[in-house]
Amino acid sequence: MFSRRTLESACALALLGLVSAGPCDIYASGGTPCVAAHSTTRALYNAYTGPLYQVRRASNNGTADIAPLSAGGVANAATQDSFCANTSCLITIIYDQSGRGNHLTQAPPGGFSGPEPGGYDHLASAVGAPVRLNGQKAYGVFVSPGTGYRNNRPNGIATGDAAEGMYAVLDGTHYNGGCCFDYGNAETSSRDTGNGHMEAIYFGSITVWGSGAGRGPWIMADLENGLFSGINAGNNGGDPSITYRFVTAIIKGTSNLWAIRGGNAASGSLSTFYSGARPNVSGYNPMKKEGAIILGIGGDNSIGAAGTFYEGAMTSGYPSDATEASVQANVVAAKYATGSFATDNALKVGSTISLKATTEHYVAHSGNTINTQVVTSSSTPTLQQQASWIVRTGLGNSDCFSFESKDTADSFIRHSEFALVLSANDGTKEFNEDATFCPHAAFNGQRTTIRSWNYPTRFLRYYNDALYVASNAGAHSFDSTSTYNDDVSFVVTTGFA
Repeated sequence: MFSRRTLESACALALLGLVSAGPCDIYASGGTPCVAAHSTTRALYNAYTGPLYQVRRASNNGTADIAPLSAGGVANAATQDSFCANTSCLITIIYDQSGRGNHLTQAPPGGFSGPEPGGYDHLASAVGAPVRLNGQKAYGVFVSPGTGYRNNRPNGIATGDAAEGMYAVLDGTHYNGGCCFDYGNAETSSRDTGNGHMEAIYFGSITVWGSGAGRGPWIMADLENGLFSGINAGNNGGDPSITYRFVTAIIKGTSNLWAIRGGNAASGSLSTFYSGARPNVSGYNPMKKEGAIILGIGGDNSIGAAGTFYEGAMTSGYPSDATEASVQANVVAAKYATGSFATDNALKVGSTISLKATTEHYVAHSGNTINTQVVTSSSTPTLQQQASWIVRTGLGNSDCFSFESKDTADSFIRHSEFALVLSANDGTKEFNEDATFCPHAAFNGQRTTIRSWNYPTRFLRYYNDALYVASNAGAHSFDSTSTYNDDVSFVVTTGFA
């Protein structure tokens, strides 16, 4: 027998099916309104016209808010592209669309310190996660290790054992085994205050505290001092490995009841991977949630994880499966998709190129060392081959490129501790990602700039004749701001060999 509230919610959801609605409109109609709503790709309310996120450019530290193209629409990526032309940009604020002011900003130090001055975490590149929604360009939040966002002064987020739900749309191919790529409820002190003080979506392949079927990645719940895939600590075989490019991840919890749900964000419906009692480990029933909000990090500011976030929200109350099904249908209707955003027609898969740094200096290798050397048409055949690279489809991301040595088959340019080296392909996920690079419009307006795929705030730079992936300002000497724009700009030419 259905309760009156269930019938009212079902009728409201049916009505919403006849009109346009965003995920948070759907949650509200289901009786579980959003108390935090974050997205850099689109508005999560049908009537929302405010800013989605803010970017800051390196050239003069100016900032710009990026809003949707129209009410309830996709982000205006053209505004960002224009504002960030000839420089790099970082995402400084991810605005809360719920009206409660639960904005996400640069995470402060906690149990662990971040790599920025004062122990703060890195901010994400504004161009690290290009995507299309219904054919329109937008950008997600690409989290490299060391990157994190937080709000320790929340408004209306669940505390104690109060009911809540949360969903996120993520990149199912971007993950690692570090701790912890989370989105959700965490400690207000940025420190581990004990079991049950968190309730957040986790996505990745770490196995230290928990795991599911296969080798991962998995959607799990970070409840502090435990990543849970079900009722047991450790492995729960009902939580499957994820194979989708775009993933909808859901965690929800109330008094001695919680669930893990997920699905393909580009098609189909949700599945329930676990629904039942709180973990059978001391400290998680009742819960002691504190209500802070995190993205890309653990509750104690653990900064070892990687992942990509496109959108997500947190609710007051425990959403019904029917409400979440409607949210999933809305996400699918947004038509998340990949697409090439290459800006240099000279980079064509299968072609052989050389990369000119200065008038006669080209990117070359001496053994495993990548450097710049004087190369001309009169140079020896050996040197000409060392300065020639075969363009391959990106080993870590097919929308970008990898550069194979012309004279050393199956060896590629990769970065190691941010220095470029030539290494034999070992087939690992880490190698593939370290050896993938994406073209970008030149910062000096004349050439091509090439960024690291897995550290998109870092661009190929020649510095004292050596090659690095370097940020425009940072802790290393090769991150110097002096002549940065020229140093990260290259001319792509036909290969010498």
